Amino acid sequence: MKNICQLLSEKDFDVICPNLLNQETPFEYSQEELAYRNFTENIGFVNASEEIKSLLLDIKDKYKKVYIVGFSVGATIAWLCSEEDCLDGIVGYYGSRIRNFVGIDPLCPTILFFPEREQTFTVDQLISSLEKKNIEIHKFYGQHGFSDPYSSKYDEKSAQEALNRMVDFLLKH
Repeated sequence: MKNICQLLSEKDFDVICPNLLNQETPFEYSQEELAYRNFTENIGFVNASEEIKSLLLDIKDKYKKVYIVGFSVGATIAWLCSEEDCLDGIVGYYGSRIRNFVGIDPLCPTILFFPEREQTFTVDQLISSLEKKNIEIHKFYGQHGFSDPYSSKYDEKSAQEALNRMVDFLLKH
């Protein structure tokens, strides 16, 4: 997250990165399952999206444009916020739980990045259910985490291509 915040800042975007975990230190990569369980049991998608919507209300008048960029759980949270009229766009990387909220129709430009495969669902099936909506979807070589340079699933080529598409999307909208 810090890398993406830094990169976007270097491209002259103001970046706000809220701490949705309500704890000082992040989970270690080896604690991925524990981190996800903590999120689902103690925070949840609805509560997290309400926290982000509240933040959006606080900042919307301070900026010409407001976007949400989310990874994994954050991508699903961005998706849940996509019906807010104060958003100018969302970017979602491997938001696997979007599959639980396919009834949402984003009101803002939306770009989603998925890996070729996920452990818990069929990526092509989710993409197929989302293609009817007016959103941009890209599938990249690799697995969940392909854009995270600290992940064992990191794929440099896919990460760079997704990053370029994200920046182009943000500049376009």
